[in-house]
Amino acid sequence: MRQISVAFVDDHPVMVTGLTALFRSTPGFEVVAKGTTAEDAIQIASALSPDILVMDINLQGNALEAIERITAKQPATTRIVVFTASSNVEHAMRALDAGAKAYILKRSAIEEMTRGLRAVHDGETYLTPGFATAVITALRTASVMKTAAQSINFSVREAQIVQQLLVGRTNKQIAAVLALSEKTIKHYMTVLMQKMQARNRLELVIHAQRMEANGQATPQ
Repeated sequence: MRQISVAFVDDHPVMVTGLTALFRSTPGFEVVAKGTTAEDAIQIASALSPDILVMDINLQGNALEAIERITAKQPATTRIVVFTASSNVEHAMRALDAGAKAYILKRSAIEEMTRGLRAVHDGETYLTPGFATAVITALRTASVMKTAAQSINFSVREAQIVQQLLVGRTNKQIAAVLALSEKTIKHYMTVLMQKMQARNRLELVIHAQRMEANGQATPQ
């Protein structure tokens, strides 16, 4: 059986050295490279096309951009596994959205990491057990919000107010910019919260940010 080629990229030299030594002695794996920066990850993937590239999400450079570039160029050859100490659900969602096939926490046992790498090599997506529930719940919530957002139609005035919210203006400031009364702005805010199913101003802004990212915060 052909060995699984793997490369490690982490900004902690001790971590890289330890992983390299560990997987060189793990049956079924062949360590082909190691690095410390996001740019190293891109270069390793381009030059060697390892089956799996294990990288931290916190690297010098833009790790998420590196994941996107690698998976866009080599979607069928190199699979990305994020191995990190960050148990931030948003970080995991961004990494998976960028193209990572696994998000494994550094607190995991070596047996779990090995299992995760094998699963990814077999075409599966892998998340650290326990942490996986929180990530899956967040992904489902985001999907529901995106679907709901796609059906929202804004009037020109509502779209203007959404844009003002996105730059952090208060109701009073929005009223001044749009030459409306603060009472009118409050009315529009109530309408917008109903349309976007937001319980408060913070949720409204978060929904608006996601809609803008999907090119949806425009009048229909």
